[in-house]
Amino acid sequence: MKIVNLLNRVLKSQGQELTKENEYMWWSPFVNHHKPKLQVNIKNGKWHCWVSGQGGHNLFQLFKKVKATKKQYQELNELSDNFSFEYVPTKQENKEVKLPDEYKPMWTKSNSPTYKHALKYLKSRGVSEDDMIKYSIGYCEDGLYSNRIIIPSYDDEGKLNFFIGRDIFDSKLKYRNSPTPKDIIGFDLFVNWEEPILLVEGALDAITSKVNWIFGKLALVKSQNFKHAVKSKISYDKARKLAFAPHINIGVFSLEKESTIWKVWQGNLIQTLKSGDIFGSEQLAMNISVYIDNVVTEFLPLNCNWITSNLLPKFDEENNTFVEPYLPNNKIGIMHLAAGIWKDNKDMRLNKEIEIDIQTVHGKSVNKSLRFNN
Repeated sequence: MKIVNLLNRVLKSQGQELTKENEYMWWSPFVNHHKPKLQVNIKNGKWHCWVSGQGGHNLFQLFKKVKATKKQYQELNELSDNFSFEYVPTKQENKEVKLPDEYKPMWTKSNSPTYKHALKYLKSRGVSEDDMIKYSIGYCEDGLYSNRIIIPSYDDEGKLNFFIGRDIFDSKLKYRNSPTPKDIIGFDLFVNWEEPILLVEGALDAITSKVNWIFGKLALVKSQNFKHAVKSKISYDKARKLAFAPHINIGVFSLEKESTIWKVWQGNLIQTLKSGDIFGSEQLAMNISVYIDNVVTEFLPLNCNWITSNLLPKFDEENNTFVEPYLPNNKIGIMHLAAGIWKDNKDMRLNKEIEIDIQTVHGKSVNKSLRFNN
């Protein structure tokens, strides 16, 4: 594989393929250790040295750290089309932002397949023709940004400060953005700072939600409920209400057999399944039932559905049970292994042999599995 061969040359060692897909291990250039300790995901570009603690979110950062040659940078840039990482230059390298030469506006109708696919995609995301004109949305048929819609961002003086290139054909590289810093205010030209501002996940979410948004150095709040609700064609008023409500995880819930809430939930589930993703649809339907339909709800304490990927429990050796890690160390009833617990690239959900270090209530460390043993 070309990317592995390139990394072998840059890191001056032979990468070892791990059992986890797309994961490799190299000898770390940051420490002297008797084992390879630099782990790299060749798909998304994330890398981490397990000894020094150094790491990053794309391979260009790693190449800069190890002082790769200009030729090696060029090779990586050529390979980036096949992967989900991209080059973000430093501020010293930044040039004046300009739209791609191949940019074509969406409001100029065309019979080209790219235009038709771009129009279909934008409409599927709820973007109107007025939105396309207001935000100068375009597309590219050729060049570096081919088969992508282009969403420009302008500062408060109307000067282009950034643009997003969003793929419309499900390539491996979903986004290819302008080679500029992201510490800017997106759509600043349209922001009314006198009104409340809702922070959303992406540019199209901002456009279709009809709310003001900011990103970059300012905090970014992601709302799973909002994103899924918009996909499921839930009205924006309801989606916004869900965005500000605490997300309900339904790993554990109960209803009486004759409860009328079953029908409310089922009705919402039909709606979320029609246009949204199957994964998470039942959870979104329950959030709608609680926050929009206002069904009578009693929220269970965390120890009834302890999500271990958020915070590991402690172990009470005297009572031989897992407990909450903070006082008064209430007993945990149900352990939720959402997102998995990983060790040596093996997931505890799939491998019963996996055990990890768990702190006891008395400050000791024990090696335990979080799975239920009967």
